[in-house]
Amino acid sequence: MSCSVHVQFPAGKPITVSVNGISIARDAIQREMQHHPASKPIAAWQQAARALVIRELLLQRAKHLGLTPEPMSEETGRRETDEEALMRAVVEREVTVPEPDDETCRRYYERNRARFRSSDIYEASHILFAAVPENHEDYAQARADAAAVLATLQESPECFAVLAKAYSRCPSAEQGGNLGQITEGQTTPEFERALVSLSPGELCAEPVATRYGFHIIRLERKHDGRVLPYEAVSERIADYLRESVRRRADAQYVARLVSAAKIEGIEIAGADALRVH
Repeated sequence: MSCSVHVQFPAGKPITVSVNGISIARDAIQREMQHHPASKPIAAWQQAARALVIRELLLQRAKHLGLTPEPMSEETGRRETDEEALMRAVVEREVTVPEPDDETCRRYYERNRARFRSSDIYEASHILFAAVPENHEDYAQARADAAAVLATLQESPECFAVLAKAYSRCPSAEQGGNLGQITEGQTTPEFERALVSLSPGELCAEPVATRYGFHIIRLERKHDGRVLPYEAVSERIADYLRESVRRRADAQYVARLVSAAKIEGIEIAGADALRVH
């Protein structure tokens, strides 16, 4: 099912967009808008128009160079259109991207060592008193039960596994509440904040509320992350730097095409070339 979007321009009249005298059809811009979501239709229209202007510039350049389309197929099975193949060929022919050498990669590694640190690993146990906030009575009871059991554990921490089997509504109850090894992002934010604040062997000071109910958490052990050796991440760094340089080079190339062209109906700033290409 298709739908049309009416864009109200400041002057109240449709704007004609052209590139070196070649007009871009209004319905083509309307169709392109679906790929450029924005808070207002006029913003989506402008982004779509800029994208089609750059597309037209590249196709005009391909024609000037006498290129013929040689579409490639992706791993998913999708095949490039002739126009996509021509635009790719223009960029491949006219944009040179130097390969990042080992010295450059090592320098990036040394300046960004924190990015290549493995995650801390936490071995934790918990007791879950299941309840949902919407059920006020059950939620209040779960909080009270958790507080009572936590008080018992503060006096007798050796009873954790027994009490977990008796009270916890998590499958881990069968293992005495043991959750195994946990890394960042594997639990709810509230659980994680409480967990990382604990020292090995320490219980949380009060029940921790999450969307599942209330938890009593104990950190068993912590294994600090370590900075990965350069050899383990060198290819990842090279790929990142290569892509970063390519994006800048592509944007600079498109900016040169824009500056040399006669474009009417839409303005294209330098940042637009990087965003829409």
